[in-house]
Amino acid sequence: MSRTRFIALSIALDAVFVLVGYILALLIWLRGLPAYNFNAFIALSPLIVLAYVASGWVYGLYDPERADTAWAVARSTTAATFLGTVLTLALAYLGGPLTRALPRPTPLIAWFVILVLLITWRGVFLRFGSVKWPEQRVIIVGTGPASVELAAEVERRAKWGWKVTGLVDPSTDPTFAHAEEVGGFPVLGNAAQIAGVARAHGATRVIVVSPVALRELVESLVLADELSVRVDVVPELYEIFIGTVDAIVGDVPLMEITRSTVPQYQPAAKRMIDFVVALVVLILLSPILLVAAVAILITDGGPILFSQERSGKHLKPFPVYKLRTMVKDAERLSGPVLADEDDPRVTRVGRFLRRSRIDELPQLFNILKGEMSFVGPRPERPFFVDQYVQAIPGYRERFNVKPGVTGLAQVSGGYATTPERKLKYDLIYMYHQNLAMDVQIVAETLRVVLTGRGAR
Repeated sequence: MSRTRFIALSIALDAVFVLVGYILALLIWLRGLPAYNFNAFIALSPLIVLAYVASGWVYGLYDPERADTAWAVARSTTAATFLGTVLTLALAYLGGPLTRALPRPTPLIAWFVILVLLITWRGVFLRFGSVKWPEQRVIIVGTGPASVELAAEVERRAKWGWKVTGLVDPSTDPTFAHAEEVGGFPVLGNAAQIAGVARAHGATRVIVVSPVALRELVESLVLADELSVRVDVVPELYEIFIGTVDAIVGDVPLMEITRSTVPQYQPAAKRMIDFVVALVVLILLSPILLVAAVAILITDGGPILFSQERSGKHLKPFPVYKLRTMVKDAERLSGPVLADEDDPRVTRVGRFLRRSRIDELPQLFNILKGEMSFVGPRPERPFFVDQYVQAIPGYRERFNVKPGVTGLAQVSGGYATTPERKLKYDLIYMYHQNLAMDVQIVAETLRVVLTGRGAR
């Protein structure tokens, strides 16, 4: 069974058993189903199901990784059904005369019945069912007893796709001679070689047990081009102080330190906001676009629009639209070059359009097409991207999100800011973005436009 089907099955069975639990509770308390009381239950039933399913989601009942043992199932189900019962009692009191007809002891009786039903079906599935998982190839940094114990615990989770590829010695000395095997698990190298080891063995997850130079290790893994790997640590007090436990393997807590902090709903919400706002802004600013187009025609002739290939999300090329600000065939002899201060190729009208950022307005069409967002890393030309990917570690990382008309790098620096420094701003935005940050960047962009700072 796939993970998606498991989630759908879990929600469906939970909904059915919640309704069955309440009907049984009514039968137990009232010795029947009087219409007056049963109608109150029917009126509340959609909200009751929603309350219990939402509670199950909060406590991880629909996340199979968090319910892989009988104890984990019992603990999560108990907490989820308790929260669902509390929410149902609140709904019964707030629902008016009709819902108040639901006998008050009913939710308490139903809690016990539902708890038994949900734990039972999950226990049966845990014993006889299985979920098909993409293989998680795990490398454990450490060769001590705790690392071997964790590796054995991971191996016991083979049904969830976990597989220990091997151990890595925590030494950061590349010349250090490590053992070939510890506790029955191969030692693949040391921490200084972690990126190469992870790539060579197709690792998808690295768990750090022994203290190592963690900052350098994480940077080497995250910034290694074409290497996507999750990094967890067995936390010491410092990590516990600054973070939260994300998973427990056996009795070992793990903290993920490469997790994106972007909520799952945000890309869809951002796309909807981008589309609506782009459409409204395009309509409102169409007179300015018209005046700019006429000015270009009068001073330098056509064409008005300038289309240039840029690298978008996942390095997919797309044409970005701008008002033409340079002389015709500006790169016919020179080839692709970056613009610089007082670039002689920029026309008089083009210089004003650039300084006011009016030349960027046609990118609203790129936003409507879904190729760009209002906020994100600025799209670069493939010619320069190829150079930056080769020269700047981790540059490929910025292409995991959709490019933007403006971004943190643009409002924090300017055209002359180096690609290395812009990359840091882009990564800050990628790993910490939220809608409030987007609003702040847009507001700062408007200030830059009005003052002309950073434009040329």
